[in-house]
Amino acid sequence: MSSPSAFASDRLVDDDAIMENSHPGREDADATMGDGNGVSDDSSEEPEEDEEEEKRIREGFIVDEDEDEDDEEERRRRRKRRKRRHRKREEEEEEEEALEEDDLELLEENTGASFRNRLTRLRRGREDGSPPVASSSRRKPVVESSEDDLDDDDLPQVQDIQRIWDDERVGGGREDEEDMDDFIDYEDEEEGAGVLDEQEREERRKERKKLERERRRAMGSRPELTGIDANAWDEIHEVFGDGHEYDWALEGDDEVEYEERMKPEMKYQDVCSSLILLRVEWTLTNFQVFEPSEIRARMLTEDDDLIRAQDIPERMQLATSSLSHNATLSLHQNLTEADIDDAATWVTSRLSSRKTRDFFSPDGPYQTYSQALVLAVSYALRFLFIHEFEVPYIWTHKRDYISYFNPQEMRARVDLITLSELWRIYALGQKYRSLLDRQNALFASYTRLNVGDEYFEQFVKPKIECVEMVADATEWLSMKYKVTKQDAFDLHFHDDDELDRKRKTPSRISAYEVAKKSIVAKLADGFGIRPHEVVQNFVANDRPNFVEDQELNPIAFAEQFTNPESAVLQTSEEVLRRARMVLATELGKDPLLRQSMRDLFKSEAQISVQSTERGVNKIDEHHPYFNFKYLHHKPITQMLDSAQFLHILAAEAELLVTVSIYLTNEAKARFERQLNDAFASDSYSDIARSWNEERSRVVQEALEYHLIPVGTKWAREWLREEVEDALAIHCGNKLKERIDLAPFITGDALPGYTPSVLAISWGKGDPQKDAITLVLLDEMGRMREQIKVDNLVDRDYHDEFIDLLKRRRPDVIVVGGFSMATTKLASRIKEIVNGKMPNADAEANISGWGAEPINEQTFNIPVIYLNDEVARIYQHSKRATDEFTTLSPIAKYCVGLARYAQNPLNEYAALGSDIVAISFEDEDQHLIPKEKLLSSLERALVDVANKVGVDINRAVADSYYQHLLPFVCGLGPRKAQVLARKIASIGGNLVNRDQFIKSGLLTTKIFLNAAGFLRITQDSELKPTKNRHADDDVPDPLDDTRIHPEDYELARKMATDALELDEEDVHDEHPSHVVSLIIQDSDNERKLNELNLDEFAVSMYEANEDRKRHTLNVIRQELLKPFAEQRAPFPPMEPWDVLTMLSGETTRTLRMGLIISVLILRIEKTLVTVRLDSGIEGVINMEYMSDMGNVNPLNIVKKGQALQGVIVDVKLDLPADQFYVELSIRPSDLNQGDGLFRRVKRDEHWNTQQCERDLEMQARKKRAETDRTRRVIKHPNFHNFNATQAENYLDKQQRGDVVIRPSSKGVDHLAVTWKVDDKLYQHIDVTEINTGQGTVLFVDDKHQYADLDELIVNHVQATARKVEELMAHEKFKQGSEDELHLSLKNFVAANPAKSIYGFTLNRKRPGHFNLCFLANKNSTVQTWPIRVTPESYCLFEAAVAGVPELCDAFKVRHLHQSQNLGAAAGGKTPYGAGARTPARTPGHTTPGHLSVRQVPGRTPNPYGGQTPAVGLGGSVPASSYGMPPPQPLGYQTPSAFSRPPIAQPPPHVPPGMNPQRAAMIQNSNGWAQGGW
Repeated sequence: MSSPSAFASDRLVDDDAIMENSHPGREDADATMGDGNGVSDDSSEEPEEDEEEEKRIREGFIVDEDEDEDDEEERRRRRKRRKRRHRKREEEEEEEEALEEDDLELLEENTGASFRNRLTRLRRGREDGSPPVASSSRRKPVVESSEDDLDDDDLPQVQDIQRIWDDERVGGGREDEEDMDDFIDYEDEEEGAGVLDEQEREERRKERKKLERERRRAMGSRPELTGIDANAWDEIHEVFGDGHEYDWALEGDDEVEYEERMKPEMKYQDVCSSLILLRVEWTLTNFQVFEPSEIRARMLTEDDDLIRAQDIPERMQLATSSLSHNATLSLHQNLTEADIDDAATWVTSRLSSRKTRDFFSPDGPYQTYSQALVLAVSYALRFLFIHEFEVPYIWTHKRDYISYFNPQEMRARVDLITLSELWRIYALGQKYRSLLDRQNALFASYTRLNVGDEYFEQFVKPKIECVEMVADATEWLSMKYKVTKQDAFDLHFHDDDELDRKRKTPSRISAYEVAKKSIVAKLADGFGIRPHEVVQNFVANDRPNFVEDQELNPIAFAEQFTNPESAVLQTSEEVLRRARMVLATELGKDPLLRQSMRDLFKSEAQISVQSTERGVNKIDEHHPYFNFKYLHHKPITQMLDSAQFLHILAAEAELLVTVSIYLTNEAKARFERQLNDAFASDSYSDIARSWNEERSRVVQEALEYHLIPVGTKWAREWLREEVEDALAIHCGNKLKERIDLAPFITGDALPGYTPSVLAISWGKGDPQKDAITLVLLDEMGRMREQIKVDNLVDRDYHDEFIDLLKRRRPDVIVVGGFSMATTKLASRIKEIVNGKMPNADAEANISGWGAEPINEQTFNIPVIYLNDEVARIYQHSKRATDEFTTLSPIAKYCVGLARYAQNPLNEYAALGSDIVAISFEDEDQHLIPKEKLLSSLERALVDVANKVGVDINRAVADSYYQHLLPFVCGLGPRKAQVLARKIASIGGNLVNRDQFIKSGLLTTKIFLNAAGFLRITQDSELKPTKNRHADDDVPDPLDDTRIHPEDYELARKMATDALELDEEDVHDEHPSHVVSLIIQDSDNERKLNELNLDEFAVSMYEANEDRKRHTLNVIRQELLKPFAEQRAPFPPMEPWDVLTMLSGETTRTLRMGLIISVLILRIEKTLVTVRLDSGIEGVINMEYMSDMGNVNPLNIVKKGQALQGVIVDVKLDLPADQFYVELSIRPSDLNQGDGLFRRVKRDEHWNTQQCERDLEMQARKKRAETDRTRRVIKHPNFHNFNATQAENYLDKQQRGDVVIRPSSKGVDHLAVTWKVDDKLYQHIDVTEINTGQGTVLFVDDKHQYADLDELIVNHVQATARKVEELMAHEKFKQGSEDELHLSLKNFVAANPAKSIYGFTLNRKRPGHFNLCFLANKNSTVQTWPIRVTPESYCLFEAAVAGVPELCDAFKVRHLHQSQNLGAAAGGKTPYGAGARTPARTPGHTTPGHLSVRQVPGRTPNPYGGQTPAVGLGGSVPASSYGMPPPQPLGYQTPSAFSRPPIAQPPPHVPPGMNPQRAAMIQNSNGWAQGGW
């Protein structure tokens, strides 16, 4: 440990000194070079070395000057040997590159180590292994060398890679010169080394490495010896791994390893690349450095490789959405066949309340199909969790198993499960799987207890049906058997929250355990019935257990259990109370009773909201939270239908309301009565009644302290989860409505046809700035043309537009933009396309385009508005930049519009995780957790993508279309990526689906999931295949249908039967030849409809129980129209949607009756044209201008005038592109206001009485504020402000500026508020004392003033100068105290042998500072308070005049304290050393304690209280202190107050300091000579 006297030195640590101090313990993992720019191959430029030079380097002094040599002969011999080795290797070794500055920054950021001061190549030390000369410098010994110091054997060996992290772990504290012996081998450089043969050298190396490995192994168990604590190593291993992930790739026999070791050409980079050691390359090679986040983004982690390799659908391997950047693996075990029946029962009961009512209630309409429903759910679970089929596959190809199928009732068609319910079954199945894991862990723990608990086995275990009951049973068993089985219950689950895993078990013994171990337990047994028997009575219809009555009353019985000789005398009442506590605890912990309470809360709980004081004032009638501000007794079942509860939780998080969930009095009383009945005795004697009263107290205590709190907590989380799930599903349905749309088609186009689209946008519609951009995409989505025109009126631009339409003939023109000017553009386009001749005056007056265009030919091209929410995101995305680098943002916006018209699904799928930026539910979507929202949106994309199908060959060739591939059933981002690459590697084109298996493109389960949705389009001119049995790589028409390959034989048989062919007729043909014939048959619909598919389905079921009725219908449809369009037609936009897109206005912001601001544009005889802030135009008719009747508009309004108007009506005419608002400016309409229209609707369950009480209280406070007499003082700085208003006023003023204001303490008090720093203000309480000689302004005993000017100059300004003087010191750091702590820690981490201190503002006590210091790297940052007075700085009780004296006082005090503590503790670190000084000392008040946020109107006294006791500090090493001075950022204007004359301005001014104040400090020698 260094000497404590270091604090007494005021030597500054400059940047060079900081860089000289190398980081200890990381040299064996760092590649180092000779200089900062690289390593030269020219040995002539290398500095000469000798032993004296090496000795000096070990001592820490690098000397560049050549010194006199003692042994010239030795130096010459060494130089020759070095050059000889260099020539031998010159043709074999590549030049080594120097680390770039960016690489160094990335290395430092990822490893936390400093590399800049170690850019010298390491060389081997002495071969004899003698220890190096001890270094007296803080600088690590470095030996310089060059490339010619290496030879062929210096390269790393394969086995060394296994020890990369071991080297890193134990090398931190190595001080010798053989740091790199286990990493890179070097030639022996001893003079006598040349006499050794190669075998001896190798044996010596092995012996040295063996010794080094043993030393590392001894240090391996002590990671703290390396200078890096165990927590830091855990974080490093979490990011980079432990270096053993690829041990499997390093396994091999010794001979191979030896041969690899002897290869002269083998390089370390080659080994890394061959093993794909990506994380090791981050820190140990000079290849490209990747951030861990980039590795995850590129899907190159080990988890990603595992997902690609496993034959399981990707989404089934993930615990979160595959769209998420933080997708994690699911570690659950799949269900087994034995679990399916129980799982089906569990899932069915939780599908939905409607399902339960319709299928399981006695009067339900589908009660006869209840067993069929359970069977369908069991099939679904089996497909999902045993066969691992995804939902789209089951819905498309296994629908018969989840529908009602009865061969005797073929006409009965009942859809037992819908697609949304199938997703629900999948989600519930995942929950059941998690429950099963927890159940198994619980039962295993119970088995380890080796006890026989009949109650648990017969009653509790069969009813564990939720994770809450697992937790309850675990807690109950732990409580019951804790005394004898301490370690039986340490259950951890991989999906537990991190917080739960880190929670420590309380170490103290609870009151229950104490009582249970005492004689009180026997008294509890005297209640006549055990708690679990009470629960059995409660849950059973009859009473299987009866109470044994006592002969004595409770008090008398309890006296038998008191101990008169006990040290603590307990009365019988106290003993009885403890016995009740034991019983109440055991009842309250019972799993069955807790579950009954949860069920009661789920059905009969109510919710009320109570506003806080802040909420009462902030939530007014127009606030979104006003709907539930006084919510009262609302049933919990009614909260499931909306997002109201999520808004309540958000308001509670903002401290505006508090929410309470409770049982109704009736429900609570009923539960308590039933529990009392199960507990009470049936006898009627007085003693029995006395015992029943005691039992009733037990029940009340169990309810109050255990059962009801458990139910309340659970109900809150359950309701939140349910509402979040429902809202997420709602957003997913909204997305599905937007993507389940076919491409836009014209009247004569066939369904499924992709149109060519011309997208046009005027941007923001400014004629002076924005050009009109036109982008045309062809049928394949390729951009063909992109032009810009200033307008569509000028002849040249008009002709260019007409020429584009003639040449390209787009199928549709889509229009989008960011302002209402887009409507004029759309109107103009329609006129040109339709060839209309518009009125010249109207054109000039309304659209502003100029002269009348010339009539041209007409085009039958529809012009439509298009939803642009995706295009707005796309125009600024990285994807758009990568695809269209040269296009402007508006052109990219047009590309997004055109793509949306061609394929809405593709455009939304391409968004990836950015899809959450789309608003599906404006007011509620932000309340859904991102991961939950992503999962719901992904399911919508998966549904529609598999409904449409994906052309696999197009997906490989078209990167934009490839965005659909991850949503195919069975695939995901990782599997789709590798599939596309594999197909590209074999030519990029598949002929048939068989190639997926034969070419190894997909594994079995993935193929079964995906095959039916991956279409391989067939050449329409291709003739039916004949005689192709020998060639498997031929097209199959069934590959271009939704028919799954497992049903190809059914399709072929159906085609054969429809064509009335025999097997002999097609024996020599391709198996699917008949399919080609039926597809091309002109009468195929009649032939296929003649087939009796129901009879065929029955025969298949009777033969082998195959259910194929729905599948047969699908096959028939596909044979008629392969991959027919099933999406809804592309709908036109609604007028309100267009208005919202262009202006942002909605039906809520443009409701009739609202008052809005408008600007007068034009004044005509009978109306006035206005414009809203959103750009919408409006009109004010004459009858709505005045209450006086029809008057001249010119007498009421003027052009350019802004005024208020009431919305009368909103006119929307989409075909004519006219959107305007009709308004009224009559005073009678305006005077009524719009409060009634803007008021948020109250909830039906409203606490009217509380609302009225709060309104009355607010009105009373407002009257009191108005009636309060305001004090007036004639002074320029006096304002009638409270504390908050004063702070707001000073927010834009200079530092040191003052506000004098009234005080809430009375008329004899004043408050002075002055600005200490940005967002930091000190409030000073000043008392006015009238004396015989006048008024005295009293601040404290030492500071009294005659008038306000003297107080401002001599107190506030003097204090401000002291504050600014300290802020100008080089040790001061702007920012928070945590930032200063981080800076100190970083400095000491880079300079372990040094100490550091600094100053920062105390933002909890304005006008005060904190002095923070860090003694050494093993201690923690300590903080001492500094109080500023007008004439001094006070460090505890010591007052000093200036900053230098303050620094000296601190160092002297710390030195004395360290010495005293060291002597008192006998050399040991005193208690509290290294800990932070407490903010308050017990029994005292921290001086100047203030808060940044004050109670409005209250003025605290910053000088009250006493000085806290001295805090204990840690031991202090010898050190110097140094921090870079803050850079000046600007100046401030002088204050209005007079100041002493300025002699000379300082050379530099700190940021935010007034120049005059800086000069005053300079004149008073507040700064040292030379400024900062």
